[in-house]
Amino acid sequence: MKFTKTLLAGSAAIALSTSAFATDLEVTHWWTSGGEAAAVGEFAKAFDATGNKWVDGAIAGSGGTARPIMISRITGGDPMGATQFNHGRQAEELVEAGLMKDLTAVAEAGKWKDVINEIGLLDSCTIDGKIYCAPVNIHSWQWLWLSNKAFADAGVAVPANWNELVAAAPKLREKGMVPLAVGGQPWQTTGVFNVLMSGLGGKDLYLKVYDAKDAEVAGGADVAKIFSALNDAREMSRGSNVQDWNQATNMVITGKAGGQIMGDWAQGEFQIAEQVAGTDYSCLPGLGVNELLSTNGDAFYFPKVDNAEISAAQDKLAEVLFAPTTQVAFNLKKGSLPIRKDVDLAAANDCMKKGLAILAKGGLVKSTDQLISPDTATQIDDLMTQFFSDESITPEDAQKRFAGIIKSAD
Repeated sequence: MKFTKTLLAGSAAIALSTSAFATDLEVTHWWTSGGEAAAVGEFAKAFDATGNKWVDGAIAGSGGTARPIMISRITGGDPMGATQFNHGRQAEELVEAGLMKDLTAVAEAGKWKDVINEIGLLDSCTIDGKIYCAPVNIHSWQWLWLSNKAFADAGVAVPANWNELVAAAPKLREKGMVPLAVGGQPWQTTGVFNVLMSGLGGKDLYLKVYDAKDAEVAGGADVAKIFSALNDAREMSRGSNVQDWNQATNMVITGKAGGQIMGDWAQGEFQIAEQVAGTDYSCLPGLGVNELLSTNGDAFYFPKVDNAEISAAQDKLAEVLFAPTTQVAFNLKKGSLPIRKDVDLAAANDCMKKGLAILAKGGLVKSTDQLISPDTATQIDDLMTQFFSDESITPEDAQKRFAGIIKSAD
């Protein structure tokens, strides 16, 4: 691992840093779309203001592409200074192997437990009583984004819920539009399924399947309804012909698609396109049926290093990521909700305000990242990819396979 240390001259520079040295810190992440890049730039700007230097290590592609690269570097003895993971179980084995830095002292000094919006997210960073990551946002998957233009062009009202979207699909097809844009990455199809599970099935069903891992429920009548809805989603997505999630979002932005099931990070793309929530696009949390938000999100972990100056810079970055001003600047551009409950988000748009209202009344459910292992998640990804790509697989066949995965889930 290569870091550059530059001697700073002058008391003003020294005041910005914890020492007379500015430390370059490589930070790896998978935020590469337009909206994501704008958001991560706020982190870089805030860290650079301390006198240190954010060295951007963006890895193109999704988290599924980036995580194996990140893990390989850490386990191979070439760690970065900090790296993004989704808070949950993705870094569990790295922590247990003693490869990640303990941030407990930083968290206690910053009173993270007192100000965090959802304590479960900090719990996901905690192993044996020690905190190993800095959560930076609350991302939720449970959103249906709709193009107001597409529905106007089709001559139908903007749907108020999932069932109305399904009913409007033929009209959209008649006008040459894709009713539901879905990209080809495995995590996108799994995301559609999980949102249908919580949005149409409700919190209790979702938790029976993913928390209790009840295979009988997973193979039962209530989940059969979810697979029937998934079959509708498969039909409505036919013709998407895009790979990346932000390409699917762009179909909604340009009116080529009626809607997209995607996490609130999609808002960053709408903002880059200068679209206005409630005017150019609409958003339905929980598919307009069950207004739940999952506690997905991003966190930064810090691999252990022997260099004292690098270690100090890691502590400083963790502190900066959690700081109130950084939280506001980052999350307004990312479209996510802040990890802190003591920040002013008066500038939030209509969709973010909906999310904040749901958060305030406790309408949360744990994310699958927190409930199932990466291995189980990969098996579900594979199933959903096959289901969307092969129309000969019936909803009944897919459900049987899903129940088998849940039966052996860890």
